[in-house]
Order: sequence, then structure tokens, then C-alpha cells
Amino acid sequence: MSAPLHIAVACGGTGGHVMPGLATATALRDRGHRVTLWLTGKALEDQSIAGWDGPIVRVPAQGLPNRLSWAGIVSAYRIARAARRCRAIMRTERPDAVLAMGSYASAGPAWAARRLGIPYVLHEANVIPGRAIRFFARHAAAVACHFEETRFYLQRGRIVVTGMPLRAELNPAQAQPLSDLPDVDACTLLIMGGSHGAHALNELGTEAVAGITAAGYRIRVLHLTGSADADWVRDRYAEAGVTAWVRPFAKQMAGIYQATTLALCRAGASTCAELSCFGVPALLVPYPHAANQHQEANARALEKAGGADVVLESNLTAAWLMDYIKEALDHPKRLARMSAALKRLTPTSSATRLAEVVEASATASN
Repeated sequence: MSAPLHIAVACGGTGGHVMPGLATATALRDRGHRVTLWLTGKALEDQSIAGWDGPIVRVPAQGLPNRLSWAGIVSAYRIARAARRCRAIMRTERPDAVLAMGSYASAGPAWAARRLGIPYVLHEANVIPGRAIRFFARHAAAVACHFEETRFYLQRGRIVVTGMPLRAELNPAQAQPLSDLPDVDACTLLIMGGSHGAHALNELGTEAVAGITAAGYRIRVLHLTGSADADWVRDRYAEAGVTAWVRPFAKQMAGIYQATTLALCRAGASTCAELSCFGVPALLVPYPHAANQHQEANARALEKAGGADVVLESNLTAAWLMDYIKEALDHPKRLARMSAALKRLTPTSSATRLAEVVEASATASN
């Protein structure tokens, strides 16, 4: 372990960037370093970092639109202003290294670090790197990746596969079972669409499960609907006689994953990492409007590893889904092989691995 360092962790924007950044910041602090979180001031960030008692720097930032427009010009000006603000702060209290977790929130801190000669490490959670990662990768001390496949999209820079840092509570060895789940002797299907739900998965999933139940299959459903669909999903299951646990969202994901036999979900980077960590076989339905189709690339990586099946939303019907679920549940040995394949993809030590890359980058420059 290196001597104590001051590390800036830029992880603002969405929960998919904040949570792995926070996990790595915690690992760095546990290793004796002084860590400052760099955020953009969005309300979602404050919810995600509840419990963090270390220093925080907030520099407002926003992403660039995909097309040239007046809004894009305004956004570019704001990004430049944020970058200057980041440089001014780092001049006053210079970190030994910067860890940037991707997205527009990384642009200002990474640019400031480069201008000031501070080593910076990037982390890319998806298979296909975002614009900020691609732009800053060439001069980064290292680019840490969740997926091995990311190497094919970044031809320059030092690439290190660390996996995806996960929250401490997402540790299978320490997971506690949920006390309020319906206690039935049946396989358990988890349906979820990400932090805001997925209406298409809610509609097709409830229809397929109702059909399976009518056909005589015993199945328990854990369904995270998002805030808009919880009531009608709960009513639909009740009408169909389905044993279901329905919530808009849930924080006790470790217990949910441990109870799950098969998942139906999107393919965001965090979801893929969590499924892998807990060995939950899945049918992945990538979000069709994701930038650069990065969710499909994530899903294909898990499919290639043997841990998931993939279907595009445009090809998904309730009848097809009903047949798929019945076929999957009728072949538990295949699900067991998928589970074993997933567990080899994302080690629980990813936060520590990334922390070690940051330490090495900081000490190499001193």
C-alpha cells in the first residue's frame, strides 16, 4: 500500500456513475487516503451518496447534445466554464491523482488534471466507451474497464480490466434474505427495468407471467416497476392469481438477487455487473434508445460468456416471452451453467482493484 494520498473522484451525473465511484472512494479511504468526491450538484447525487461524510466538491455540468444546435453551443460553453472552475479548485488544493468515472461530469476534472499535470485514471462501465472516455483516454495514466471487450474500442492508452465497483452491501457473502417475500415453493422470476422502470417490460412481463400461471406453472415474481406502473402491475397479478412481490423500486437488491432464479431486465452496466456478481441468469432486453447501442453491446458480452440470453425489444412479444420462461425454468441445469459463467465475470474485489490502479498511477508520477 502506498503512502497516504489525496485522491479526487469525479463520479457525478447518474447513479450508474455515482455508485461505483462511491464504492471506489470508500475503498481508497479504507486504504488510508484522503478522498474528495467531485459531483455536479444534481439531486439524484445527494440521494446516492447518503452516508458519505468526506469532503465534496460540486461543479455544475451538463452533457453535449448529439447534434449541432444552439443548445449544444450553450452546453459547450458551460462545460468549458466548469473545466476552468475545476482547474482553479485543483490549483488551490492539488490532488495526487484524479479518478473519473465517465459521463459529462468527468470532462471538467479530467481536463483540469491534464492541464495541471496531475495523473488521471478513467473508468468505463460499458463495453462501448462514451465520448468523455474516448476523448481523454490517450493521455490517461490508465483506463480501467468493466468489460474485456472494451479493449477493441480503445486503441490507445493503458487498458486495465478491473471489473465494476459495486456497493459494499452488494456482497453475496453478506446478503440477508428479504423477510417480506411470499414464501412459496416455486421458481422466482425477477422483472426490472432499471432505476426508472421499463414500461414495455412491465406490460410484456405481466402478460407472459399471467399466461404461464394459467398454464399451470408455479412461479413467484419479484417485479420492480418504476414509479409509474406499480399499481396496475400489482392489480394485474392479483387478477391472474400470480404470487407476486411488486415495488416501484427497492434498496435491498442483494436479498432480491439471492432469491432470483431468472431475471428479465435491461442491460445497463450496473445491472450487468450485479447479475454477474450474484450469478443470476438473465434474459436481457437492451434499452433500444441507448447511445451507440451500448446496452446491446453489454448484453452481447454476457451472452458470449454464456451467462445470459438476449432479445431485442422490437422482437419481443408476450407469447415468445412466455415460451422462453417456461423453457428456461424447465431446464435448471442450463440455468446453473449460466449462473456459474456469470460469477466468473465480475469479482467482488473490483473496487479494490480500481483503487490499486489509482494508487499506482499517483505514486508513479511522484
